[in-house]
Amino acid sequence: MKNARYVFIVFLSILFITSSCASKRPVLYPNDHFNKAGHDAADKDIDDCFQLAKTYVGGHGTEKKVAEQTVVGAAVGAATGAAVGAVAGDAGRGAASGAAGGAAGGLIFGLFKARDPDPLLKQYIEKCLGEKGYEVIGWK
Repeated sequence: MKNARYVFIVFLSILFITSSCASKRPVLYPNDHFNKAGHDAADKDIDDCFQLAKTYVGGHGTEKKVAEQTVVGAAVGAATGAAVGAVAGDAGRGAASGAAGGAAGGLIFGLFKARDPDPLLKQYIEKCLGEKGYEVIGWK
């Protein structure tokens, strides 16, 4: 019974991590240019604008964002765990448990937050697509 629970938790963790790694993409309004170009050409133009943006603006910095959130989560968890542990009589053990839990929470939060493109990168991509005749109505 315990093994099944652990397998389920690992499965859910892998599912959350893989779904959080997919980055958001612009959603285009179906104007005349989009209708003439079609979905395949629009996807290619989006990919081209992403490449140009990465070249001129820089990469997403995804790893840095995730690492920062993990560290913040660990620090907050350690402080909270130490406070709770001090009340319970074992501050060291509480801090260690809190740091582990906080780091795990920070990692998961960081992975989901990392899906959002950098605002400057996003603005570059929207301008690039606008110059090609597309209208960006949002990101998904």
